[in-house]
Amino acid sequence: MTISLDASQWVRRFHAAPSAAARLVCFPHAGGSASYFHPVSAALAPAVEVLAVQYPGRQDRHTEAPVDDLFVLADRLADVLAAETAGPVAFFGHSMGASLAFEVARRLETRGTRLQALFVSGRRAPSAVRDERVHEKGDDALLAEVKRLGGTDTAVLDDEDIRGLVLPALRSDYKAAELYRYRPGPDVSCPIVALIGDSDPKVTEAETRPWAERTSGAFELKTYPGGHFYLNDHAGAVIRLIGDRLAG
Repeated sequence: MTISLDASQWVRRFHAAPSAAARLVCFPHAGGSASYFHPVSAALAPAVEVLAVQYPGRQDRHTEAPVDDLFVLADRLADVLAAETAGPVAFFGHSMGASLAFEVARRLETRGTRLQALFVSGRRAPSAVRDERVHEKGDDALLAEVKRLGGTDTAVLDDEDIRGLVLPALRSDYKAAELYRYRPGPDVSCPIVALIGDSDPKVTEAETRPWAERTSGAFELKTYPGGHFYLNDHAGAVIRLIGDRLAG
């Protein structure tokens, strides 16, 4: 499979801020898209410039084949983002995006780029493995799982045409996330800030704390009321946290 390395395909700048003191690169969840982070960009600009990653197979990249291997995505994004990480930069990833952000950060550190911070949201530490096989189930079961987690408007998923558009990327993302297994090697030296919802069925506090083992820097855990998409209800608090850490 040939995968574009054109940064304009992978990165969305909703509020360009060339004079910003720092950049924040955001990695969406499984089935998610760059537009999920539009409100984050609006809230942090112009002090922080937000770059939102757009995976193949969705929205304006719907004609491209989705990528179902997280390591392949990480390799490509490390190449794409290398030119975007000059100066102070941090990563934020939610769910699958947290694992991907970590893997990209690992690759960039080997090239000499150390992040200001790595924010990992709603995702177990790489060493905390669950045997999940939702990507192998039928369409109805896959969509039922998405609805259960509450990240997508259920009315949208009930539309047959929209279902047909989102299912390939959704299944691909779930496969990438569920089959991801940590590979020993250099980790990161930047601070890791883990954020979870206290009733998230996809991650527990015990599964989150081992993120501390993946950095030689500081580790911090923040817990908010809510489930897997706790950040929809606590966007303001999460954005303030990010802004404070980047300002520091």
